[in-house]
Amino acid sequence: MNSAKNVLITGGSRGIGRAIAIRLTQDGYQVINLDKLIPPSLLPGEEFHPIDVTDSLALRALIKDITHRTQVLRLVNNAGMIRPAALEDVSDQDFHDIFALNLRAPMVLTQSLYPHMRAANFGRVVSISSRAALGKEERTSYAATKSGLLGMTRTWALEMAQFGITVNAIAPGPIATELFTSGNPPNAPKTIKIVDSIPVKRMGQPEDIANAAAYLLDDRSGFVTGQTLYVCGGMTVGLSNAS
Repeated sequence: MNSAKNVLITGGSRGIGRAIAIRLTQDGYQVINLDKLIPPSLLPGEEFHPIDVTDSLALRALIKDITHRTQVLRLVNNAGMIRPAALEDVSDQDFHDIFALNLRAPMVLTQSLYPHMRAANFGRVVSISSRAALGKEERTSYAATKSGLLGMTRTWALEMAQFGITVNAIAPGPIATELFTSGNPPNAPKTIKIVDSIPVKRMGQPEDIANAAAYLLDDRSGFVTGQTLYVCGGMTVGLSNAS
C-alpha cells in the first residue's frame, strides 16, 4: 500500500461514502473504510474495518493500530445519521446518539490523525455536513450536529494551517442515495416537489459529492481551508434570496 495515498473514510460502504470511496480509488488512492456495514464488494486495495465509530475507545485503538502499520494523511468524516423529529418529540437518547456519530466521532478521528499529519507537515480533512445546518424542520438534533461540524471545521483549519493541513466541509443538498430513494420514489408527489425546489431541476447524485471531496483532498488544494462547499444544486442561493 502506498501510504502517501491512503485515505480513511467513515461510512464508506453505502451511499455518499461509497461514491467517495469509488472515486478516490479511481484517482489512485488506497481506501481505508470504517463502517458497521460490510461493503457490497471490496474495491481494489480497499481495507475494510467493521466498527461502530461511536465507540471512542475502540475507534482510538483501531486508529492507533492502523497508523502503526501505515501512514494516513487524509480523512473523510462521512458517517452520519438522521432521526427526524419535531422539537417536542426529540428524545434525549436520539440527541445523544446523533451527537455521538455526527460530531464526536469526527472529533476523535481528526484528533487521532492530527499528530501524524503534523509530523508529515501535510494533511487533508474533509467532513460531510449538510445544507440542513442552515435550518430545516424536524432536524433539531441533525442540524445542531451538522452546524457544529462546520464550527469545528473552521476552528481546526485555523489551528492546523501552519502545519500544511487543510480542513474543509461539504454540505450536500438533496442527494439520491439508496436510503433517500427508498423513502422518496422518483415519481412520487413529494419527490417531484423536492426536485422542483432545486434550481438545477434534478436531484443530486452521490457522485456529485464525491467530485467535491476529490477536489478538497487533492495535493493541489492547499490554499483552500476552513471552507464549506455547498453541493446543493443552487438551493442555498435560493434560500439567501428568500431572506
